[in-house]
Amino acid sequence: MNLSYILNELGEERENYFNAIAPPIIQTSNFKFNTVEHFRAALADEYQGNLYSRGFNPTIDILRKKLAALDGAEDALVFSSGIAAITVPILALLQSGDEVICVENPYSWTIKLFKNFLPKFGITTTFIDGTDLNKLEAAVTNKTKLIYLESPNTFSFDVQNLAAVSVIAKSRGILTMIDNSYCSPLYQQPIAYGIDLVAQSATKYLAGHSDVVAGVLTGKKEVLEKIFNNEYLNIGAALAPQNAWLLLRGLRTLEIRLEKISETADKVINYLNHHPKIERVLHPFSATNKDLALAKKQMKKCGGLFSIVLKNAQLEKIETFCNSLKHILMAVSWGGYESLIIPACAGLSTAEFDLNNKRHTLIRIYIGLEDADYLIADLEQAFDKL
Repeated sequence: MNLSYILNELGEERENYFNAIAPPIIQTSNFKFNTVEHFRAALADEYQGNLYSRGFNPTIDILRKKLAALDGAEDALVFSSGIAAITVPILALLQSGDEVICVENPYSWTIKLFKNFLPKFGITTTFIDGTDLNKLEAAVTNKTKLIYLESPNTFSFDVQNLAAVSVIAKSRGILTMIDNSYCSPLYQQPIAYGIDLVAQSATKYLAGHSDVVAGVLTGKKEVLEKIFNNEYLNIGAALAPQNAWLLLRGLRTLEIRLEKISETADKVINYLNHHPKIERVLHPFSATNKDLALAKKQMKKCGGLFSIVLKNAQLEKIETFCNSLKHILMAVSWGGYESLIIPACAGLSTAEFDLNNKRHTLIRIYIGLEDADYLIADLEQAFDKL
């Protein structure tokens, strides 16, 4: 399906709303029915229509069609946050006694889900080096029901072999799920490699303006309908119509935003690769990435997210560098118009910081829509403070 058609036309039946170019925000909690028969049908199968906006809503329906098409999926569900798009389907598809295999060091709230939350329901998780297929196969037991991936992950950018993992999982009847927030559907389509469920933080590139918190899950309609009819409706993690509309607006410029972000990131990374105060740059397309060939096979481009390590990266030096930046903002998340930085040490107490732990020394940088020279100048003046 043509990308321009998806972003600008798919699902937009303008004759149904006064031929308006932009779709409306259908700001309603519920919907009326003309006959008991129609009402009964809607109550019996809420997945097929609009009954109550905790489930579906016309503004959200337009968004779902676009998001499913972008991923090459049969259907999509949208959620009030990215972590809801991960948590709700896992609760829906697993039960007590099941086991999960998860790659090491996924998103922090995903770690908490697997380590702290799911054990309350008798669901256990084994964390493995996702780049090693032998370790993955060794971790599989007859209780394994889900393999959870994050490729690339969003701090050290480890890449997993999606097609190979899918083959292993399907041969044993195991579901696969991935957090694809790093790439977005434009730069990686895991379903094409056999992955069953694709989750994303729509807060990031899909929305693109740092004014929406949302999540999306795509996959086969049969699986999503099962999730919807139980945990999705029961937990009440639906997206509000206003946020769905903002996401629709963000999608219009998704392609050109990602092109600009990727182009600028390449320039900044090239500058950092040659800087005398940088130990290394971590990036999926880095020449030093042992899985570079796999990354380039699975991904079209990388977007704007990467990490750096300073030479002699003591805590004081990391903090001085980050505190000295004037235009690159210190904040969580990424994918918006603004460039951001987050040092891994911000999640640690000063006593916990370990110079010998490579993850503690990482500084993650996101490149937004600013000019490359503008950002490089900001980085340079911060390096001068070291």
